[in-house]
Amino acid sequence: MTLRFIIVGGGPAGNSAATWAARLGAEVVMIEREIVGGGAHLLDCIPSKAMIATGGAMSATKRFAGMGIEQHDVEIDVDSLAERIGGIVNRLQGTTTQLLESQGVTIIRGEARFVGPKEVVVRGPEGEQTLRGDAFLVATGSRPRIPDWCKPDGERILTTRDCYPPKVFPKSIAVVGSGVTGVEFVHMFASFGAEVTLVVSRQQVLPGKDPEAAAALEDSFLNRGVKLLKGARATVIDREGDGVVVKCDDGREVRATHAVLAIGSEPNVEGLALDIAGVELDPRGYVNIDRHCETNVKGIYAAGDVSGKLPLSSVASMQGRKIAEHLMGANRATHRHLDYDKAASAIFTQPEIADVGLAEAEAFANGRKIRVTKVPFSSTAKALIHNDPRGFVKLISDPNTGQVLGGTIVGRHAGELISVIALAVTAHLKVADLLDTLFVHPALAEALLDAAE
Repeated sequence: MTLRFIIVGGGPAGNSAATWAARLGAEVVMIEREIVGGGAHLLDCIPSKAMIATGGAMSATKRFAGMGIEQHDVEIDVDSLAERIGGIVNRLQGTTTQLLESQGVTIIRGEARFVGPKEVVVRGPEGEQTLRGDAFLVATGSRPRIPDWCKPDGERILTTRDCYPPKVFPKSIAVVGSGVTGVEFVHMFASFGAEVTLVVSRQQVLPGKDPEAAAALEDSFLNRGVKLLKGARATVIDREGDGVVVKCDDGREVRATHAVLAIGSEPNVEGLALDIAGVELDPRGYVNIDRHCETNVKGIYAAGDVSGKLPLSSVASMQGRKIAEHLMGANRATHRHLDYDKAASAIFTQPEIADVGLAEAEAFANGRKIRVTKVPFSSTAKALIHNDPRGFVKLISDPNTGQVLGGTIVGRHAGELISVIALAVTAHLKVADLLDTLFVHPALAEALLDAAE
């Protein structure tokens, strides 16, 4: 008898679980209420990166004078930009749908709610239907968090999903939130020429990231005219005529034409009736999972943002694959559990920031002995060729064994280069393995070799 696997949510976690389970012989049914490909992925992540790419292309013209090219001012075409973003999203949604259907996955449009541990009711355009399954995956994702003290209107007070692109391009904007999403929005709007103020509740942007990387980004922001309001926690955002005012707990205020909230996300669990299925949530509302991504109810899994782990598409996709393997009994003898500490992440600012594995501050806090080597990109030919020598490579290794434990990269294409260190960390490679690798010359990756040396 074929195992029936019902997936609620068509984002990266659901898609990966669906295709892998189908290949392994399961009958897979996917229920998606909004967009195949995932709301957080296709309505937030991908559009923001498309906007950043366009803004980066505009700001790149400022380097032209140093590359022997006469500089010219460029302007943004909002309609063309919106069309470009829509085209990218539609294409990705189409290819994802085609892949699922090619694997025999049945896609049902609608909203699901549990009526028991083995049964869901789906409400869709054609009414309600009841589906029974042998196993379930909850992969319903997340949405931007909106606090009680702010009411976005989609015009002047924006959530992240109101910005791709906004109805009116801001002349000035206050960004509330200095985490990954917040600093990306600062970079994006500054690239488009807006006057940007970042409200930072702490004394450093990117709390939890490498302090040197955060400092490099702060310097970049200040050099670009971004105002940093440190140690200020926003408490109110109000409309005032054609603008907004952000009021902070220390009495300071920021006035701008727009404001955007970038203070994290919250899980999409409302309406699922997980309690009826017996599934437990943590105090934040995320679904509790074990190392197999299984909930406290056998046969019900959770993955992606709703699982409360790292909110990265790459992590969600890997969770989906691991779930399919566990469910179908594949690779039991050699199965490796997902190690969240080895997940590479990138921040698409200017300069880019990326890291993976053990952080320097974490090692010192835990009293762990490490070796840290740091090489500036200004020492590489490729950085000088591109007229962009900002940033550095920081490699962390075990001083006794030489094993690569982690690293941080700040600079051009950091998000691509970190994959080399990620592979080294995951495969337990040593610094000597990097040294014995023949890299391309000239290349930014040569800084990795210099750090290894």
